[in-house]
Formats: sequence, C-alpha cells, structure tokens
Amino acid sequence: MRILGLSALYHDSAAALVEDGRIVAAAQEERFTRKKHDAAFPEKAVAYCLGAAGITLEQVDFVVFYDKPFIKFERLLETYVAFAPRGFTSFKTAMPVWLKEKLFQKDLLAKELKRFAPKFDWMNRLLFAEHHLSHAASAFFPSPFEDAAVLTMDGVGEWTTSSLAMGSGNRLDIHRELHFPHSLGLLYSAFTYYTGFRVNSGEYKVMGLAPYGEPKYAQTILDHVIDVKPDGSFHLDQSYFDYCTGLTMTNDKFAALFGQPVRRPDRDKLTQFHMDIAASVQAVTEEVVLRLARSIRVETGARNLCLAGGVALNCVANGKVLRAGIFDDIWIQPAAGDAGGALGAALAGHYLFKDQPRSVTKGKDAMRGSYLGPEFAQADIEQRLTAAGARFTVLTEDEITASTAQALADEKAVGWMQGRMEFGPRALGGRSILGDPRSATMQKVLNLKVKYRESFRPFAPSVLREDVAEWFELDGDSPYMLLVAPVSPDRRRAMTAEEEALFGIDKLNVPRSDIPAVTHVDYSARVQTVHADTNPRYHALISRFKALTGCPVVVNTSFNVRGEPIVCGPEDAFRCFMGSEIEVLVVGNCYLVKEEQDPALKLDYKNAFELD
Repeated sequence: MRILGLSALYHDSAAALVEDGRIVAAAQEERFTRKKHDAAFPEKAVAYCLGAAGITLEQVDFVVFYDKPFIKFERLLETYVAFAPRGFTSFKTAMPVWLKEKLFQKDLLAKELKRFAPKFDWMNRLLFAEHHLSHAASAFFPSPFEDAAVLTMDGVGEWTTSSLAMGSGNRLDIHRELHFPHSLGLLYSAFTYYTGFRVNSGEYKVMGLAPYGEPKYAQTILDHVIDVKPDGSFHLDQSYFDYCTGLTMTNDKFAALFGQPVRRPDRDKLTQFHMDIAASVQAVTEEVVLRLARSIRVETGARNLCLAGGVALNCVANGKVLRAGIFDDIWIQPAAGDAGGALGAALAGHYLFKDQPRSVTKGKDAMRGSYLGPEFAQADIEQRLTAAGARFTVLTEDEITASTAQALADEKAVGWMQGRMEFGPRALGGRSILGDPRSATMQKVLNLKVKYRESFRPFAPSVLREDVAEWFELDGDSPYMLLVAPVSPDRRRAMTAEEEALFGIDKLNVPRSDIPAVTHVDYSARVQTVHADTNPRYHALISRFKALTGCPVVVNTSFNVRGEPIVCGPEDAFRCFMGSEIEVLVVGNCYLVKEEQDPALKLDYKNAFELD
C-alpha cells in the first residue's frame, strides 16, 4: 500500500511517501523553489517523492492531508465572535483568503492532484487527518518504541495547541488536549516578536540568545502572563496578547509589563534586556515542558516519550527532560514542525485509517537518519557543476575524505553535499557547512562571513557516536541534533575572574572548552551523534579528522546563508559557495577550491535574501 502525505497552505509545505509502512521519501517544498518556508501546494516535493519511488500518482492508494480546514475555519469564526468587535481588521484580512482558497481546500487539493493524474479519484482517495494527530503519528510510528506516550506542542492546529496521545503497536489515541488560545508555541512566538525576530523562524534565535541573559523576568511571566498548573496545563492571560484579534502577537499592555516597546530589528540593537527576556521565556518554557512530562509519566505510567510539534524543536528543553530521567527514553521527530505533518499524515493513513500492521526494530527508528530527500549520481553532479561554470577535481572517495579532513584541520570553511538531503530543519551531514571546532574564531567567522547572520548564534557539534560520552555529558543517541547537553567538565576551560564578570554578548569571545566553536556561553552544545550505519561517508570524514587532530568532533551548520533554504542540488551548493566565504566545496567526489573558480561567477549572497 502506498500513501502520500501532504502539508501545505500555511507554512513549510512538504510531501512524504510511505510504502507498506516504509518511509520512501520526504522533502519540503522550499528546497526546490528556493523560497524559505514556502507555503504553496508542494508540487515539486510531490514530484520528487513519486520519482524516488518510480511511480505515478495513479499508483498511490491514498493521499492524506495533514489537517482539517473546516475545523480551522470554525476556530477563526468562533474566535472572532468571542472577541467582537475587537479584531475586525484581522478578520477582514483573513476572510477573503479563506473564502477564496482555504475553505474549499479539498477542491484546491483535488485540482492540484489532477495535474499529476487527471483521472485521480480524489472523492474516495483524498483523506484528512487532524493537525495534532498528524504530529503525533509522525512522532510515534517511526519511533523505536512498541509503546509510548506522545506529547505534541506547537502554535495551533485546528483548535489544539498541545496534546497527549498514547501509542501501542499500530494504534494511536489522543487522550488529552489543550486548546487555542492557550498555547506554549504562541507564547514563545510572542516573545520572539517582542525581541524583534520573525515569528515562525526566529524562535531559534531566542533559544540561542537565552544563555547570554538571566531569567530575571521569568517570575513576572508566571505571575501575570501564564498560569501554570502542577500538571503542566496552563492558561494565558489574553489581555497581554493580540494574536486573537490583531495583526501582531503582543500589545501595549505586554510592553508596559516588561518596561520596553517591541524591538525594531532595523533600528534597535539587541541589549542585555532582550537577552534577559529570552532567558526568561526559555526558563518558563522548560518549566512547562518538565511539568507536562512528569504528569504524563505519573498519569500514564509510560516508560517512553515521543515528541513532535514546533515546540519539540526546542532542543534545550528536550535536553532538560532527558537529563531529568522522567522517562527511560525519549524520541523526537526530526521534522517536528509542520513539514513533518506530511509524514505524520501518511503514517496515520497507513496505520490508523487502513489498520496496517506495524513492526518495530528494537533500538532503531524508521527515519533512516532523516536522509529522505533527493540524491545525485556522480555523473549528474559533474554535468550540473560544469554547466554552472564550476572548476573542480574528481577524486576517489578516500581522497575526498582525506582532502576534506585536511581542509578542516587547516581551519577552512567547507561546504559538504553528500547523499540524500535531510528532511527537517537540521543539516545532518548531507547538506552541511563544516568547520574545525577547536578554532577560537570559527564560530564568529562562520556567522558573520559565511552565514551572514547574528554573531551570537551557536553552532552544533557533530561527534562520532562512539566518542560522545568522552566529550559531552551525554551517553546515548542524538542523531537529529535535537538534544542539548553540557560539554564534559574535563574538556572545559576555567574562566578567569574578569571573564566571569562579563555580561551579555561580551561573553561571546571567551573560549570555554577544547572545542570553543561549538561550546555555547553556558557550556552547552546541541549535539549530533554520527552513526556509521546511517551516514558512513560523514562518519568516515570525522574519523579521518580525528586521526589528524585527536578530535572526533566537527562544527556542523546548515548549508545555506541567512534567509535561504538549505541547498538541494549541486547548482544550489555552487551558488552558495560562490556567494559566501566558504573556502572549499565538496559535492560527491568533486572537490572545489574557491581560488580556482572564475571570479566573474562570484555572487553577493550577503544581501540576497530577506532576514529570517
């Protein structure tokens, strides 16, 4: 049985194909259209998934959409009625879009699908799953657990903002829900907006900024903005927010509570105040998630926990849950946001709607390392690079490994494109920019000269799975870069009294460990464990780097500049290489050096994309 899952028309459109329960392919539309967070119908992602399986849409048994638009429309109407006459402006703005397009989504989807198969029987083969059920399915069914509790948290689906489901075998049942407007995701997004970052993409920045501050306003948030119960359920005081009735997240009362207006990113600099605000909302988020986790364990007796939804991308909170020892094990869907809803919809169709059997391989998930996107044959790579005007040398696989490891040891920034593209927001060694973690300047250089983004943002370490416990306070798997763990104490550098006294962004330039480029100011790191069975080429590269340097860790950040989607094909990689200060590019067995390229092909990527 073949089932195609779709997420679309809000943000991060994607498609995923499941065949007899096996995940064949999955990709976000943005990677093909080069439009960040592309919300359009995922035409190119669908074409990729079908092509990867070597089939047409006619050979797909069912197509499942990741939420139910009529219920979402119901929420819009009921929210307007509840808050009327406030909110008429936002209602007036949203209604034409709904009436023209979203309310009749089944017709729209049918029209798009008929472009692939004019005779596609969409009346009987197009199904819909609720938003949080799609999230829960994406978390439980690929997990390595036969039984688990499943916690989903995001901004909002139809009505639900958080849910608890219980999974067993091929069954998954929602047990408890929190509903709009009370949302942990929207709370975090409100503070993202307040600190001057873009909602639905800047939440990572708030999390990265938090360690530079102190949670001075956490109690203020708990006293006035959010009422958190002992079991983790909560209530948001809507008098501080504007997302129900207006076109912004917060209002003047919110700004008055904290004593400053909303930061204007084009005019106002980040200050210690914004760092403290970030630290405060992060602390509150962690407390809510920990309370939810503890109450779920007590209520259900579950030994395993699965996580999905946008809040599950908060790897700091995830790390706190793991280290608290509440559950024997936790597993997080790497595409935890709306893109992953496409995969969840397909899996829900297979197991829940069609009651197909499920088998679990103990200790191994079904995500295949999340390497589910396109890959390119060597001959195709050479042809595409040649057409782009690239000058390259073709090496053997062993020569590629040796040359790249030496470039990293020489502190060069390396663009690395190998194998299948990752599904989800993290680069995991398929479409990555790599660097030497031992370099005291690498973090700043990569941020300012390669990624063209804020200097405070941290980078992740990719570490050989067999060496992780020697370098980090983590002795387990973290293949999807979704857990934060402290750097091992014996790898840390003692701070001087003067350095300890520094505040805010001044902490950035102080090396804190043997691997300063991936050690955040609080000695934490967002760890990716690299496994020989899921990415042998990346594992071999890091192993060669270890042989050269004694260090089994490399800096890993996504292969893109600020505001650009992660690269997909060889042409994208070459353009990013020529538009940034990446010094070496490795695509398949092609090795490119910046100095050898035609200067006329140099691009200016610094201002090519909008702020993310």
